[in-house]
Amino acid sequence: MYNVLDLFAGGGGFSRGFAEAGFKIIIGVDVDPNAARTFSYNFPHAVTLEEDVASIDYRHIEKYGKPDIIIGGSPCEPFTAANPNRMEDPLDRLYADPLGQLTLHFVRLVGELQPRLFVLENVPVVAQEPIRSALEREFKRIGFDELYFNVLLAERYGTPSHRRRVFISNVEIRPRGGARRLVRDALSGLPPPDSGIPNHETVTLSPGKAERIARLRPGEALMKFKGAGGIYENFIRLKWNEIAPTVMGSRRFVHPEEPRLLTVREQARLMGFPDDHVFFGPKDSQFNQVGEAVPPPLAYAVAHYIKREYINS
Repeated sequence: MYNVLDLFAGGGGFSRGFAEAGFKIIIGVDVDPNAARTFSYNFPHAVTLEEDVASIDYRHIEKYGKPDIIIGGSPCEPFTAANPNRMEDPLDRLYADPLGQLTLHFVRLVGELQPRLFVLENVPVVAQEPIRSALEREFKRIGFDELYFNVLLAERYGTPSHRRRVFISNVEIRPRGGARRLVRDALSGLPPPDSGIPNHETVTLSPGKAERIARLRPGEALMKFKGAGGIYENFIRLKWNEIAPTVMGSRRFVHPEEPRLLTVREQARLMGFPDDHVFFGPKDSQFNQVGEAVPPPLAYAVAHYIKREYINS
């Protein structure tokens, strides 16, 4: 069984997919205490390090085992067009923004640990110049001459929400698509909120906001916010027979029929998390862990492809 280290482990979506594909998750690293608690609960046999990736080196990791594969979704805030405070110069986003530098710490740890394979997930803009060439140089410096920027759509692999992400690796990753799942598939079968299912509690709203939400038609948004790349919608009423828009940490959705917001559990279902994957911390933190995750069905597709093409073969 191949050992996996998950840097920026968050709520554990990336690890969930690799575990379901038969890999052994040995270590998860995350600086956020709520995310670390979530990871620890859902991966009880793994070591959870509540640490900043920038402050650890190979010795912290090798104490607990040698990873064959390193995975991680480094913070996307420095790069994403949804961030209104994104730095102007693309290279500053990688080299000057402290959050952007965490991607370079992923590279550093890959260099120190020399795994057989690595997979770094982020928004597709990091596959564009000049960041692309900068990352190629950084990985070449640590001994990886071949770098593949694998851009994948989550909805092609059974995730009921739209998400386009790049998986940067020393191998090509081209999984076969799976069955399409819609909002109806994701939300069906759940009892009403507050019926004892973890993370399925009502999200409280002010009377004014609740009234405005009740009037929304399917596909309509209550609010808009400005990002560096344009206008983004929030508090969107979902449509039963469509794929949900991209789930983000700060984005909330309105139930397709009922006058209420989706619960954390419902939002987790839009990302393909199973109901026994429990999230800890205040509600906003739980939503954030869900919205920043790699959707487990997409993570599974990546892991399964790696296993079939590069390990079993």
